[in-house]
Amino acid sequence: MIETLPAAMTAIEITEPGGPEVLKPVDRPLPTAGHGEVLVRVEAAGVNRPDVLQRTGGYAPPPGASDIPGLEIAGTVAAVGDGVAGWRIGDAVCALVSGGGYAEYCTAPAGQALRIPDGFDLLRAAALPETYFTVWENVFRRAKLVGGERFLVHGGSSGIGTTAIQIARARGARVFTTAGTDAKCAACEALGAERAINYRKEDYLEVIHGLTDGEGVDVILDMVGGEYMARNIKALRSEGRLVLIAFLAGAKTDFNFLPVMLKRLSIMGSTLRPRSLEAKAAIATDLLREVWPLLDEGRIAPVIDSTYPLAQAAEAHARMESSAHIGKMMLTVHTTRR
Repeated sequence: MIETLPAAMTAIEITEPGGPEVLKPVDRPLPTAGHGEVLVRVEAAGVNRPDVLQRTGGYAPPPGASDIPGLEIAGTVAAVGDGVAGWRIGDAVCALVSGGGYAEYCTAPAGQALRIPDGFDLLRAAALPETYFTVWENVFRRAKLVGGERFLVHGGSSGIGTTAIQIARARGARVFTTAGTDAKCAACEALGAERAINYRKEDYLEVIHGLTDGEGVDVILDMVGGEYMARNIKALRSEGRLVLIAFLAGAKTDFNFLPVMLKRLSIMGSTLRPRSLEAKAAIATDLLREVWPLLDEGRIAPVIDSTYPLAQAAEAHARMESSAHIGKMMLTVHTTRR
């Protein structure tokens, strides 16, 4: 049955740069699926740090992207644009988008839409795209973490952290992480981290050296930046790889390049949102082949901290900024169903 589409929809608008209170429900025209796109009737959407940065004025959408926040959605295909193969109206999908997720309808490039894993409802599926694309691209495609290597992820209780811990452990790596409370550390260890380090009580560099006989780790995924840079360099073993994806403690710092040369280290970084459609589609293909079977089998799963109605997006942002959460904050839009 083909759904009769409305002319307008409810969306969450950033009325001006500022705190969570600037997120307001508004009426917007329904977006139209362009060439290579599907229009999704959104059942749920994820809340991520880039949304907070966009809200405060620090992360503008790339050219052509919606000004509505929201980078991941799940729902059912409501319309199919020209040039799309493999998706039909009524199909259940989750998708990575460049914006527009905090709304009743959202367009998505067909190559960035993925099937719903076995046994998942649409709420859980909406918690997958942003963190799974990010972790796979940076930890496995760029840093090339393999089974048997040692992996350290900072911020292990975040959406990125809980994802990275599980995938790395499932693929045979030794996983270490940092978090800010004992409860968060316990949650990280329950997900598969060999050791979670409460950075408010312990020096993660000392702990890592103690756990690895002074050698350090092979790969670090860092979202902190700032003064962590120099310490990360010390925490890496020879031929180690440092991947930078955010800088919550600042984008500038001083560090000594000599250990980088002596230990033959690689330092890399990336952002996902401005990448080409082709690059994101390649990541999606990898995920379907390498990671979706782990989701189908129940070996890994998204960690959902809390759920809010779309109209309460401001409350979800406030919780994220409190750093009290473990896992993902989600927005429910239409009734979640499969």
